[in-house]
Amino acid sequence: MQWSVLAFNELSVDELYESLKLRVDIFVVEQNCPYPELDEKDRHIETRHLLGRNDGGELVAYARLLAPGVSYADASIGRVVVAEQARGGGVAHSLMSEAIRLTKKLWPGQNIQLGGQEYLKAFYQKLGFEPVSEVYLEDGIPHLDMLYRS
Repeated sequence: MQWSVLAFNELSVDELYESLKLRVDIFVVEQNCPYPELDEKDRHIETRHLLGRNDGGELVAYARLLAPGVSYADASIGRVVVAEQARGGGVAHSLMSEAIRLTKKLWPGQNIQLGGQEYLKAFYQKLGFEPVSEVYLEDGIPHLDMLYRS
């Protein structure tokens, strides 16, 4: 995997399109969940977009890294997505490991929070996240807040 981490204004038009298409393909179409995918958090001055490309140069992994105070009091990772064709080979683990590493580098000493889908609880726990909320529905999908303590 080749990783790049970019601020909004550093994304090329093609990178922006590919990122948004991947997010919409998974979160809106695959999960059949119409919701406002685009928000101003993408363009926040401190937000970083983590893009993962396979050996063929295709965007297959994405996560959004958010500064403390943007989504939660802590730093956070969101919009974590792996393309369907890249699942099952460790890409999600690599994506989250890189996202954690970069978030810790960007905002040292900060805890990292995320709102993950409930079915991924064990996956996030293996990466060091602990549940910090009860399960709740977000856009009709069970979620829970999880925290990685620095």
